[in-house]
Amino acid sequence: MENTYHVGMADLVVVSAPAVLITLGLGSCIGLVIFDTTAKIAGMAHIMLPDSRGTKIIEKVGKFADTAVPTVIDELIKKGASKNRMKAKIAGGAQMFALPGVATDFLSVGVRNVKETTSMLQKSGISLVASDTGGNKGRTVEFSTTTWMLAIKTLGKGKTEI
Repeated sequence: MENTYHVGMADLVVVSAPAVLITLGLGSCIGLVIFDTTAKIAGMAHIMLPDSRGTKIIEKVGKFADTAVPTVIDELIKKGASKNRMKAKIAGGAQMFALPGVATDFLSVGVRNVKETTSMLQKSGISLVASDTGGNKGRTVEFSTTTWMLAIKTLGKGKTEI
């Protein structure tokens, strides 16, 4: 039987199979999963913001794409994963708000989160094998280390798997 682990906002969790990783309420946030099917290890982060620049003290490394990606990779390696076997899947990055007269760049946190997360994966040499990003609906994601699938429940759209 799979143990279930909930990943809160700005958190990250690394587990060995069999396990299910779940994070709720992804709007502009990113649900990132990095996994190694051979070592049977996976990690999930609930990324809220693209980068930690200007942040004096980082209390939760899962909060920022630029700190979450390398930390999940490091934690996976500590548990026995091999970087050259790691793959990633992401979901989220929605444009949740649109206010007339407000600069779009200010509100496009979701787009910036997707861009920075994919950039950090690329810099780290981790292949992004599937993604479900953008739009304007919230998501909940669930990753199984039995099937290695990321199940995505999108408000008003139902459930898909990548």
